[in-house]
Amino acid sequence: MQAPDIWCLNQHGEIELRGLLMAQDIQGLRQRRWGETLRQDNWWAAPLLVFSILMSFIVYSTWAAFQNAHYEYQNYLSPFYSPVLWGDSHHSWFGAQPAWWPSWLPFSPALLILPFPAGFRLTCYYYRGAYYKAFWADPPACAVGEPRKGYLGERYFPLVIQNIHRYFLYIAMLFLMILARDAYLGFWFDNDGDGSFSNFGIGVGTIVLCVNVLLLSSYTFGCHSLRHLVGGAWNKLSGSPIRSKCYGCVTRLNGQHMRWAWLSLFWVAFSDIYVRLCSMGIWHDFRIL
Repeated sequence: MQAPDIWCLNQHGEIELRGLLMAQDIQGLRQRRWGETLRQDNWWAAPLLVFSILMSFIVYSTWAAFQNAHYEYQNYLSPFYSPVLWGDSHHSWFGAQPAWWPSWLPFSPALLILPFPAGFRLTCYYYRGAYYKAFWADPPACAVGEPRKGYLGERYFPLVIQNIHRYFLYIAMLFLMILARDAYLGFWFDNDGDGSFSNFGIGVGTIVLCVNVLLLSSYTFGCHSLRHLVGGAWNKLSGSPIRSKCYGCVTRLNGQHMRWAWLSLFWVAFSDIYVRLCSMGIWHDFRIL
């Protein structure tokens, strides 16, 4: 006995009969080995691309965090190092390196900062679907064999940490306010060389830092957890116009959550690169105003 015919679209958009699925083939199905599949498309391209981009970002951000140099130029501050809690920078909140910090261990402000935004992205609902395929191979792609026989879900380590995403959201919103302050400071320059930073102006770096805040805000305020907090748990929003408006705004951003996730990831890395290369004298910050 034959199963229903399989119809699909060919490369020209025309419907064609691809073949018959025989009953004996169905009975002979078994659990696929890792990477085994009947798919004939380049299913591996998307997870490979995601793996390459995320791994490149991880490697670069880790390298940048350990440099502890060239993270500021004029009044520009790299988002990887914001806020500077201790250090010799004029951006430092609490002055020089604390005495209790081991002298043999180089102190880098980024090492105290990066784990928090990293935790927000690591537990993000969108990024889970991306790196589960690319890093965990869970599964590598639809209808492709996994390297495991069972499924533990998010009840066990390490995936159980995904459940604290909402708390990383609160920290991420705090960081947005700090980065917005940094973007504002990027409008003030030290034209006289006295360290006052009292001259208003707009440089390319000013725009870079402002765009960084805009993209990170679009990504953060489109978070699934925030959408639930502002209205997702309510059965009726018509009686709460402010809540309903907020829910609509978050929903609109959430509809493009993947786009904001990748754009903000690229731009936050570019922001650090821009400040770094200007500080090293490789790039010149063009003053627009």
